Amino acid sequence: MNEALDLFFTASLWAAVFRIATPLIFGMLGELICERAGVVNLGIEGIMTFGALSAWLAVFHGCDLWTGMLVAAASGAAFGLLHALLTVPMAQSQHVTGLGITLLATSLASFIYRLAVPAKSTPPTIMPFQPVDLPFLNAPFLAATAPTYLALGLTAVVAYVLWRTPLGLAIRMAGEHPQGAQAQGINVLILRTGCVMVGSAIMALGGAFLSLAAFNSFVINMVQGRGWMALALVVFGAWRPGLALLGALLYAWFDAYQLRLQHVFPGVPYQIFLMAPYVLSIAVLIPMSRRASGPQALMMPFVKGER
Repeated sequence: MNEALDLFFTASLWAAVFRIATPLIFGMLGELICERAGVVNLGIEGIMTFGALSAWLAVFHGCDLWTGMLVAAASGAAFGLLHALLTVPMAQSQHVTGLGITLLATSLASFIYRLAVPAKSTPPTIMPFQPVDLPFLNAPFLAATAPTYLALGLTAVVAYVLWRTPLGLAIRMAGEHPQGAQAQGINVLILRTGCVMVGSAIMALGGAFLSLAAFNSFVINMVQGRGWMALALVVFGAWRPGLALLGALLYAWFDAYQLRLQHVFPGVPYQIFLMAPYVLSIAVLIPMSRRASGPQALMMPFVKGER
């Protein structure tokens, strides 16, 4: 038991927490931007998968790591545009369209990977992002890669924009009362489309982190449900970036801790440890989600001029 408690104070545990949380933070931020504007994006799982592939392929063929991140963001924005065109001006079902985007992006990623890397028994590797020690932060548990700092910085930027700028007010109006936003001269269709594209680009960065920082190669199922977890984190955080960030770190802590507990208690079936983060996260999410209140016009199609 003392050994289990000692794990709380190890730098490797807390470094793992930030590493595990990073793709969830990117995914959560992207989904939060979409939903604040009134659009649910269930294409997140596929967008993250395609982002991981496009970033890895770019670096594998000679681009630098940051160019790979930009390629992933561009691919995410493209899928976001497709999702937005179908759900915003054409008012198609956001659920059905989002699931279709996930199936399309995942299948396309698998197809492109098989074309780009044929007849390989093991995935080719690249040189990934390395941990960065910030000189003004003498804390071993914050020895993370640059994309992790980017994710944390984006959380602050998104929170500031949404709650402290006219653009953020317009985005929230588009998700709460689009007719009122229209009456104020805001083009809701363009605003929602832009938010879905930006949100999808950020989601794809979460996938890029997996192939360029957490690992050094691409595997078709490497996202492993992180997109769905990001969806839950948006609800957990009551559509606020700060609370959602806390939820991502909490889940990541559960996951990192259970991996280490498996070595402390080798006699316990490992499946119990594997399901523990999900069980504990659900236990926390249930009371939070009951009190959460999402944007009033979420998933409601907007028709210009209609009251």
